[in-house]
Amino acid sequence: MNIRCFILALLLLLSAGNRLFTATAQEQRPAVIVCPGGSYCWHDMETEGRQVVSWLEANGIRAFLLKYRVQGVFDYIMHTRYIYRGHRHPDALNDAADMFDYLRSHADSLGIDTTQIGIMGFSAGGHLAMLTAEMLERKPAFVASIYPVVTMHKPYVHKRSRRALLGEYGKRRSIMRDSLSLERHVTPDCPPVFLVNCKDDPVVKYQNSELLDSALTANGIPHRYIQYNTGGHGFGASDTKGTEECRQWKGEFLEWLKETLERKTAPSSSSATTSGR
Repeated sequence: MNIRCFILALLLLLSAGNRLFTATAQEQRPAVIVCPGGSYCWHDMETEGRQVVSWLEANGIRAFLLKYRVQGVFDYIMHTRYIYRGHRHPDALNDAADMFDYLRSHADSLGIDTTQIGIMGFSAGGHLAMLTAEMLERKPAFVASIYPVVTMHKPYVHKRSRRALLGEYGKRRSIMRDSLSLERHVTPDCPPVFLVNCKDDPVVKYQNSELLDSALTANGIPHRYIQYNTGGHGFGASDTKGTEECRQWKGEFLEWLKETLERKTAPSSSSATTSGR
C-alpha cells in the first residue's frame, strides 16, 4: 500500500465534514477518485479538486482527492530531469492504482460499493483518468474526463503536459508518445466514459476530445460526449468560472452516472453512445 494514498485517504475522511461517518448504516455508495489538472507539473487543488469533492459528496457520491506525483514547476523550468529522474510516467498512474486498491480494500469502512468505483479527471488529470481505463488490469467502473489532454502527437498535443509526463528525453521517442496517446489505446473492455470539453478552449486544443470520442465510438464503448461552444478551460466544479453554458456539465454528469449505473445492474444492458457536438 502506498503510504501517500493511505495518508491522503485518512485526511479526506477527517476533512469531509463527517459526511462519511453519518451515512445510515454505512450505506454503500458509488465512489469517485478525483484527479485535478495542472499539466502534470502541479495540481489545481481548489477548482478541480476540493470543489469537485464537495459537489460530489453533496450529491451522495463518495469522493477522494488524489494528489498524484507530478514533475513540479521548478523541475519543469530548470530541466532537472537531465540530471536525475524526478517524477514522470508511470508515477501518476501507479498512484491512481494504489488509490483504487486502497478504496477496494477499505470499502466496508468507507461505505463504498466496490462495483461502482470510478475516476474523474480534469485536463492532465483527465488524461490520467483515461489511462487507468486503458492500462490497469482492474479497470474503474466508469470514467469522467473533463477537457482532457488526449494525444501526445502533433498538431494537437499539449506540449507542457507531454514533456512533464514523458521527460526531456522521452518526449522525443515515438514509442513513448504512441503509448500514452489515449486515442490509440481504447480497447473493447474500456468502461463507460463521460467526456466534456469546450470549442473555445485556449489551453488544450478541442480536437483532443474529438480524437477520444472517435476512438470510443469506433470501439463501441458506451459514452457521452458533450462539446460546449463556450467555457474555455479550467472551470472545474466552480459556480463562477467558465460560462453558464459549460457549467451545465455537472448536472449532465449526475444524470449520466445514474443511468450508467442503473444500466450496469439491469438484467440485460445495451451500449449507449451519444454526442453533444
